[in-house]
Amino acid sequence: MKRAFKYRFHPTDAQAAELSRTFGCVRKVYNLALAARTEAWARQERVN
Repeated sequence: MKRAFKYRFHPTDAQAAELSRTFGCVRKVYNLALAARTEAWARQERVN
């Protein structure tokens, strides 16, 4: 049996700032990894 739950989240201003900073860092790391993979693809190499 599959179940799904929906949650609402109402962060405080401090929590919203921390979440924004964290997601910004995650986006930066993702973009760096994507750039490395793109460059490796151009050189016909693999990146793990």
